[in-house]
Amino acid sequence: MKRSFTNNTKYLLFGFLIGAVIFALGFAVFKFLQNKPAPIPLTSATGTATAPLPSALTFTVTPVFAPTETATPTLAVTSTPLPPEGEAFSIGQSVQEKSLDMYRFGNGPIVRVIIGAIHGGYESNTATLVYLLRDDLRNGSIVVPEEITLYLLPVFNPDGFYNFLNQPEGRGNAHGVDINRNWSVLWQPDWDRTGCFNYLRLTAGEQPFSEPEVIALRDFLLANKVDALISYHSAMSAIFAGGQPEPDPASDSLARALSAASLYLYPPVNDPGCQYTGQLIDWAAAQGIAAVDVELTDHESNDILINRKLLEAFLAWRR
Repeated sequence: MKRSFTNNTKYLLFGFLIGAVIFALGFAVFKFLQNKPAPIPLTSATGTATAPLPSALTFTVTPVFAPTETATPTLAVTSTPLPPEGEAFSIGQSVQEKSLDMYRFGNGPIVRVIIGAIHGGYESNTATLVYLLRDDLRNGSIVVPEEITLYLLPVFNPDGFYNFLNQPEGRGNAHGVDINRNWSVLWQPDWDRTGCFNYLRLTAGEQPFSEPEVIALRDFLLANKVDALISYHSAMSAIFAGGQPEPDPASDSLARALSAASLYLYPPVNDPGCQYTGQLIDWAAAQGIAAVDVELTDHESNDILINRKLLEAFLAWRR
């Protein structure tokens, strides 16, 4: 009997231990479930949803960003403000860092430009003329049509103009370059000087657009989508149209309109036969700009009475 009791006691103790282990494991599982981490919040543009913790140890999440109080900045499209009407503004500098001063009149979509003193002090009367036209526009005696924006550049070659006023030495810039031969169309490093200015030997520059004055005006004309231009010269009392060997049709049309208003000769039958290379008006015509050289009657007169009518014809001309 004693042996049987002992065996039964062992079985009871063994059963009790098994039960205790099962109870402990069950309790541990229960506590684990109570402390399980909360689901991971996923934020979207429409709200916040939840998703269970992924079972894999490594995973890829594509972030979706919610809107915040500070919105992502958007690109604002703004236009460059026009310079004040009738006041000088600079489009660049000469070799000697003299300002290339331009004046604006009007605010229409058709852009026109008038240029003086491309040959500096040698043709200083052209600058005088453009300044006088500026004054007429300022005082309202000449009115720019509402569809036109007109720009005036009285002195395109300030180095030659201010250093050698009314002297042949003023024809080139401070590099000794004729800036009316520094444009890329029909440019040549040298030319036949028969029938051309030959008081002193100027160059066409080391290459097209080597001169800061030319670069500044080129960039201005292209940036402003200029429709037509006049470059004033002296002194042949004639008009030349852009384009070689035959004038560009738009330049030819403009030249005829200006000749009719001014009686300057066109075609310029009094041309002495100079070889024209790298000219502003030929380059402009190649860009689709109607372009003419207007030659005053001599090197002293400003021809203001003639050119008031010519300016009105220029503003009225349409393609």
